[in-house]
Amino acid sequence: MIGLDTNVLLRYLLGDDPVQSPKAAHFLERVLSQQNPGFVSLVTLSEVVWVLGSVYRFTHLEIVSAIQGVLQTETFLVQNQPEVYTAMIALQSGQADFADALIAALGDWANCSTTITFDKKAARLPGFQLL
Repeated sequence: MIGLDTNVLLRYLLGDDPVQSPKAAHFLERVLSQQNPGFVSLVTLSEVVWVLGSVYRFTHLEIVSAIQGVLQTETFLVQNQPEVYTAMIALQSGQADFADALIAALGDWANCSTTITFDKKAARLPGFQLL
């Protein structure tokens, strides 16, 4: 298994760099396989979502589409894939931003009784409680 950094995944998803994007595409499409997948960590995926929204000004639906693409790529192994999917659905429905929804999903995965927050928007999610 080979870990994938945010910048490689972004160059692949965006195809925006004339030098790095083709290299990323070649590696991800030709070197990785189901037997030798690329590992997409939660940190990598969270950074991708942040960059797409903050730097590239993607809409929530465009970000959801990018996450779906990553989840559906058979040569990627996404850390905590069910929790990522849950966070993606929350983002798609407008219920929460991706990071807050992922925190809630991971808290549930870890059997947390609650997640304490000062964030009033996050507190609307199941599993969060305002401090």
